[in-house]
Amino acid sequence: MLRSTGPEHPSGGLRLAPFRGLRYAPDRVGSLAAVTSPPYDVVVRPDGLHHLQTADPYNIVRLILPEAADPAARHRQAADTLRRWESEGVLTRDPRPALYVYEQRRGDALQRGLIGALRLTPPDEGVVLPHEDVIPEVVEDRAALMRETAANLEPLLLSYRGDGTTTGAAAVIERAIARPPLLATTTEDGFSHRLWALTDPDELAETGGDLSRRQALIADGHHRWATYLRLRAERTAGPADRDGFWDHGLVLLVDTVRYPLRVQAIHRVLPRLPVADALARLEGAFRVRTVDGPLPRALRALDATPGNAFLLTGDGSFHLLHDPDPALLSRTVRSDRPEEWRRLDATVLHSALLADVWRIPDLPSEIGYLHDAAAAVGQAERLGGSAVLMRAVAEDTVRHLARRGVTMPRKSTSFGPKPATGLVLRALEDAPEG
Repeated sequence: MLRSTGPEHPSGGLRLAPFRGLRYAPDRVGSLAAVTSPPYDVVVRPDGLHHLQTADPYNIVRLILPEAADPAARHRQAADTLRRWESEGVLTRDPRPALYVYEQRRGDALQRGLIGALRLTPPDEGVVLPHEDVIPEVVEDRAALMRETAANLEPLLLSYRGDGTTTGAAAVIERAIARPPLLATTTEDGFSHRLWALTDPDELAETGGDLSRRQALIADGHHRWATYLRLRAERTAGPADRDGFWDHGLVLLVDTVRYPLRVQAIHRVLPRLPVADALARLEGAFRVRTVDGPLPRALRALDATPGNAFLLTGDGSFHLLHDPDPALLSRTVRSDRPEEWRRLDATVLHSALLADVWRIPDLPSEIGYLHDAAAAVGQAERLGGSAVLMRAVAEDTVRHLARRGVTMPRKSTSFGPKPATGLVLRALEDAPEG
């Protein structure tokens, strides 16, 4: 079913509520940069996790990726840590509910948006459009963590299309950045981050009136969005939700007319499939040719290849897989989806290569997902497995399929820049004690 495609949305559009943000007290930590982290699914384990843990004893990674003997212990540990940091004054709540203007800048790259508690709406209303499938095990893990901590620890990244004028939310953002920020820091990736609080009733009303006519695309955070919906459904079926906390979820909304997002690929690591075995099992399913390195040069060769193509590596060489057998695609790719979906690299990879040719089980232990190509190659080499390097999908393709209610294979895209985790948290104010 084709969903609403214009800025006017009959169901009421986006409803972003202010909340009392939970933020680090600057005088209690080494630096704000040292306590931040990339989103949980971008942290490259184990090196990235260790690096963040040692950056500062209060780094947010101890909440979003706690380490313990079993999942229940991990989630309990995160909850205990969150409560302790708040009781010790390491994390403090802002005095008034606010929406937060958030800015990221590095060189010519500039992104600004609004962080708030988004009212959750039924999927069939089409107010928030997912574009990827999710992994049930990951949703269960995130749901257990959110239940235990009674908190949204990091915002989703959602994009919407404004009307291109400096009115409504855009005008409010422009006025806010002329004022002194609540915080300013620069993280080790070179991005500077600034945050402002919006508490004026007129500015909140102006923002709300604009957003109520918009729909959003999930740019990053499909598993957390699915978790929000699951937790809301649980609270609807169970005891009454105090203050509607679980009716909302923490998000960053970015107007991509003013601040276009970058779209990058997410790569696959197959830890139990050596490159030699992967090549041997192809048996004519794809044409294969070796391309020259180093990695940036091999990726350019991938980008220049028409049709479906992938870069297979992990053995020190780069193998370009291209021109899949039409009979293979006809047999393995679903025919009840739009042709645009059938031609996606991720569709062909998961339907034809992973499921049929290589017969890789669709489990987190069998398929890893990394946003950085060099990290994917390094991990594959360390494990003796294979890395399958992908190409980015155009944002227009993503949005067009989402508006038709068609989801792409999981981890098909990586939108950015992603918000830093740890600048502002949303937690239930009377959460249970540990």
